[in-house]
Parts: sequence; C-alpha cells; structure tokens
Amino acid sequence: MEALESTPDVRARMSRQKSRNTGIEMALRSALHAAGLRYRVHRRPVKGVRREADIVFGPARVAVFVDGCFWHGCPEHATWPRRNAEFWRAKIEGNRARDHDTDRRLADSGWLAVRIWEHETVEEAAARVDGIVRARRRDPAAKRRGATAG
Repeated sequence: MEALESTPDVRARMSRQKSRNTGIEMALRSALHAAGLRYRVHRRPVKGVRREADIVFGPARVAVFVDGCFWHGCPEHATWPRRNAEFWRAKIEGNRARDHDTDRRLADSGWLAVRIWEHETVEEAAARVDGIVRARRRDPAAKRRGATAG
C-alpha cells in the first residue's frame, strides 16, 4: 500500500477526532434521559455482530447511531477531500456500505437501526428516537418485523 501524503496539521486534526461521546451524542443522550428514556451506551445490540451502537434501547430493540457528516457521507454535507481523494472516497463509501450492512443485520435480528446525522438538531433527533422507542414498546410485533429508520 502506498503511503498517503499528509501534512502535520492534518495528522494532528484527525488524531483529535472523537469516535465516541461526541458533543451531539452527549446532547442527544441528555435529551433522551430528560424525556424519561433509559438506555445503554456503546453496546453491540446483537451477539455475533461486531458493530457497536451509540445508544441502545434493549427491550424495544432500537439501536441508535450518531453519524458524522464527513465520515458517513451525509447527502447534504459530505465533502470530498482533494488530497488523497481516492483513499477518502473509498473510506467513506466503505463506511456507507458497512452502515447499510449493519442496518440489514440488525433488522434480520428484529432490531431497528436509527441513524441520526450530526447536523440534526438535538430536539428533532430526540423527538424522533423517543417516538420510535415508545411505539416499539407499545407494539411488540414491530420488534419482530425489524426495519430501518434513517
């Protein structure tokens, strides 16, 4: 594999990127807790599937993923770097494919994957998750159907 061109500034910026407990994730968790919802954080919803959700509602079988616009290729805010363009396009497209595969695997196991973009307001995201979790708690058949909510 060919070495990537990078500058010390870029390397330093990338090394500071958080992969868990980001600002939006913490704010969303706070809003969900204030709404009376209880959850687990950074868990694998399904045994044997090596994918970790940011927020997990076990009894309702809802797994919430807070996706960064850059890293997951947001249709509204994705940017494509000019430097090492092939590498970054492959990386981001690979993340997208893994996200789709994760959603499918969870649905096959009766879980609902909910994707929150980092640009969404905390209020809108919390209201969406709250509605989904409460609906699945009321309708046990929904857990058997699986599905995805983006």
